[in-house]
Amino acid sequence: MGALDYLSNFCTVTSTRGKRKPMQTVEIKVKMDCDGCERRVKNACKNMKGVRSVDVNRKQHRVTVSGFVDPNKVLKRVKNTGKTRAEFWPYIPYNLVQYPYASQAYDKRAPSGFVRNVAQANFPLMPNAAEEERITHLFSDDNPNACSIM
Repeated sequence: MGALDYLSNFCTVTSTRGKRKPMQTVEIKVKMDCDGCERRVKNACKNMKGVRSVDVNRKQHRVTVSGFVDPNKVLKRVKNTGKTRAEFWPYIPYNLVQYPYASQAYDKRAPSGFVRNVAQANFPLMPNAAEEERITHLFSDDNPNACSIM
């Protein structure tokens, strides 16, 4: 059997096909005003190779594409339909943000229930729990060194 294995190495066909893209869901913000805009964007995404489903929500100006696709290629295809201001979905649900009304996170144009996805900084105006405990201990009746005014 050694000779057959040796000869079979010469007869094997190697695949030149690249690595398959992982299953992804790409969300894009696109301004759509009419049925024609919606149809154009949906058909452009649906005709891409590897796309499993396309969901268009005109009210939120949102397109969701699921499949074995590259997110940048999906965005480029949407921009080629004439929607040059298309961008990746910049919003996240309201309940996932620690400070949703921070100046960078709150966006008036965001759909209801969503805020802009920004890095949340520790705001110095909000005292942390240890500092709060220290302040309440200063005015405690159990503390002999408490404020004598009280």
